[in-house]
This record gives sequence, C-alpha cells and structure tokens, in this order.
Amino acid sequence: MTNSILISSSIFALLFVGLQKPPQVEHVPPTTQHIQSVKKGPWIDLLAKNSLDAWHQYNGSAIKGWKVESGMLSTTGKNGDIVTNQEFENFELEMEWKIEKSGNSGIFIYVVEHPDNKYMYQTGPEFQIIDNENYPQKLTEQQKTGSMSDVIAPNLSPLKPAGQWNKTRIVSKDGNVQHWLNKKLILTYQIGSTALKEQIAKSKFAALPYAKVAKGKIGIQDHGDPVYFKNIKIREIN
Repeated sequence: MTNSILISSSIFALLFVGLQKPPQVEHVPPTTQHIQSVKKGPWIDLLAKNSLDAWHQYNGSAIKGWKVESGMLSTTGKNGDIVTNQEFENFELEMEWKIEKSGNSGIFIYVVEHPDNKYMYQTGPEFQIIDNENYPQKLTEQQKTGSMSDVIAPNLSPLKPAGQWNKTRIVSKDGNVQHWLNKKLILTYQIGSTALKEQIAKSKFAALPYAKVAKGKIGIQDHGDPVYFKNIKIREIN
C-alpha cells in the first residue's frame, strides 16, 4: 500500500509540474549601468575650429545670427533654430550652457527635418533650458530645466542660476534616453513605451508626429532670448 501511495504521489507531482506555466521573462529597459558599459566611439567636436560647419539653419541652409567665438556658440535671440547636418541614433551628447535672467532655450534630439515639420519641436523631444526662478510665466514641473519639455518632469533639479554655466549630458541607446544635469541623472524615458505614449497624449504634442522615432538630428533652440553654449561634443555608442 505504501509503495502504491508513493508511486501515485510521484506521478501526480510530475503532472502538476508539467501543467505549470513557464516563468515569464520581464523585458527591462537599459539601466544607467547598461548604458554606461557600452562601447563608445571618439568624441566629435561640434564647434571644431570655432566654426558652425557641423550645423545649418533648421529647414534652411546658411546660419544667420549665430556665432562662435573662442569656442563659445551664442545668439542674441530671434535668429531661428539650428540643427546638425548629421543624424544620430545611439549617442552620448555633452555641452555646457548658460542663459540670462528669464531666459529660455532647449536642446533637441531625434529631430526629423522636413518641410512638413515647420518647427523642431513637432518631432524632436527637448531637454528644456529655462530660468526656473525668474521666467515671467508660471511654470509647471514639466516645463522646468531638464524636463522632457511639457511631457516629463525631472526627478531633481541641480540647476545653477541664470548667468552661470550648467552642464547637460544626454545619452540615447535604442530609444532609451537619459537626461543629466550637472553630473546628476534627473530623468529617463523610453521611446515607444506605453508610459511615454500616455504622457505625450496629455501634452501639447498629442496631435503632432512627436517622439515617433529614435533617430534624428540634434537641435539647439533660439526661443528669442540670448543663450550661450560651449564644449559641444558627441560620440556614438553601441
């Protein structure tokens, strides 16, 4: 009897195991460590030889009103946006910038330049640059410096005040994007994710071809205010 019970129990256990569902594999977006451990190419100086040879006016050709002097790119405002000649997909982008009191500007990625897209913001996500303290209009958290402008607020704000240099780092790998400000990771998002689509649907970009692709040009915005950039460099990662 005992042997019969043991045999029956063993058969039942095997059947039970066979009916169990296989473990579910969770697909997790790349973490900070994953992105930092990838292979990196050489740095490309986007202001090499004090020139704007790597840039052109958005949906135009010759750049107007922007200049590079002693390694610093600047505009007095109302001169239009500029974009890189080259498109980038998996990259690490760094630059330093400063604005004046109540100033506003931005750094764009994944810009799709096309006559149908009159402005960079119609397609490209923006690393917001703005004077959080003195801007004349009340800002939401999603409009402050370091945000994915109007979509995702930064987790923290290690921002230096207007008139001082800040450093931005943007890392993009397979649509996973990191925003860094003054050596602090302040925001991450994944292009094409359900979470991001839901946030975009609640923003001013809901009806635009915004953040649809994870490849495009780098853009710098002229929002009508003086703005200054230096040490603009980028490298491909894989």
